[in-house]
Parts: sequence; structure tokens; C-alpha cells
Amino acid sequence: MTKKIGFIGAGNMAEALMKGIISTGLYTADEIVASELYAPRRKYIADTLNVEVHEDNAAVAKNAKFIVLSVKPQQVKEVLAPLKGLLTQSHLIMSIAAGVTINSLESNVPGCRFIRVMPNQPCMVLASASAFSRGSRATAEDCATVDRVLRAVGISYEVPENLLDAVTGLSGSGPAYAYMMIDALSDGGVLMGLPRDVATRLAAQTLFGAAKTILETGELPGKMKDIVCSPGGTTIEAVKVLEKGGFRSSLINAVEAATKRSKELGGKE
Repeated sequence: MTKKIGFIGAGNMAEALMKGIISTGLYTADEIVASELYAPRRKYIADTLNVEVHEDNAAVAKNAKFIVLSVKPQQVKEVLAPLKGLLTQSHLIMSIAAGVTINSLESNVPGCRFIRVMPNQPCMVLASASAFSRGSRATAEDCATVDRVLRAVGISYEVPENLLDAVTGLSGSGPAYAYMMIDALSDGGVLMGLPRDVATRLAAQTLFGAAKTILETGELPGKMKDIVCSPGGTTIEAVKVLEKGGFRSSLINAVEAATKRSKELGGKE
């Protein structure tokens, strides 16, 4: 084994993880190996990250004991089947395939140690929110290894597996909700006369600042919202409009919908 970590699949999430890992120095580019079927994508990853990339998934199994399985949920069985003779109990596999259960993973490759993970895309800027669940053969050391990778690119929590679909609906899909909010706030600023670049940066910084406030103070979001809402002021007027439009219920329903879809992808519904 010549590499410290391998990636089977080099899509957007794998790229984000590799970028975060390299930028923190947890692993260097030459300690990473990846596989990717799509030739232009292989070239892109090799050129931008200086990572060794192969077409054959077997190259990853042969060169790394710690592997990140980062393929689409529907492709997991197809990808793992040819690797059964190569993946052994010496391999730790961190799966980020949404909805694919630990039981399903372990049944595909008996003997391997699996940890199921739900990271999110901001790992590329070291601001990921991740959760993981250990498989039946995973050791405390395995969990520490995965936790170290996830904490290198953000925050990490171990949760029971039955909660990972909810994590998928909340933080896994959540960046898209936030990007939509930034985009909409920017549109509002432009509508009111602000230049687009100024409006977008103000919107993004506002969400960043609000999130940082909650994380650093530990206060409940509702309490901080009340502090901003002065009696009879501009903010409470805006909150009334948001409530009338179903702002909070729409976000709650979005998390619920994404959670259900995660279960469907895992074949549980």
C-alpha cells in the first residue's frame, strides 16, 4: 500500500474532500489516489489537485487501506462487486453514498470495515457539517480516523445510523437551501438598487455572520432573531412577510422531503 487515502469516484464531493484534506495538510496530494471512469474528470482532478487518478477502481483498492467510497447510491453494488477479491478486513471504507445502509455495504463486501458518512459540500472551504455511523466491524480507531478527516474540513458528529437520513436532509442538502437564500437576498438588494456584486457579498456575509453567532454563542436562533426584531421596526415587518409566505414551513418541508428521498435511495421505502 503506497497511499494513505483513496477515493473510488472523483465527483464534486470527493473533490471537495480532497481539497480540504490537502489544504489542511492532513494528507498531501501524493498520499492520495483516486479512480474515475469519466476521462475529462480524471484529467481535471489530476491537473487541479495533482492527485494520482486511475480509470480502474482496483488501483485504489490495491494502493490504499483507507478508502472513501464516493459514487452515486445506485452505483454502489456495481462498483463493489468487482472488488470483492481485493477488499479485505484490512480495508477501512468510508462511504458517502447517500441512503446506502451499513447492512447493504457489509453484505456487498463481507469482511470489510465500513463507516457510513454524510458530509456536505462546504468541506472544500473547511466548513463542512458531517455525521457518521460505524459499521459492525469498525473499531474505535477506525472512527477516530474518519472523525479526524471530517474535522479537518469542518465539524463532525457520530450518530446512530437511523438518524443519518435526517442528517442528509438537513446538512447534506442544506447548502443548496442556503445558496438559494443568498441568491434571493441578493435579488432583493438589486431590486432595491444595490449593485449585484455588493448585494451578493452582503447577503453571503449576513448568513455567515448569523451562523457564526449561533455557533460561537451557543444561543438559540429564536432568541437571536428576537434581539434583531425591534418593536415596530423593519425586521419584524419583514419576518411577518416571511411567515405569510411559509418561509419556515418550506424549509422544514424541504428537510423532510430530502430525508425521505435519502431513504428511498437506500431502498428503505
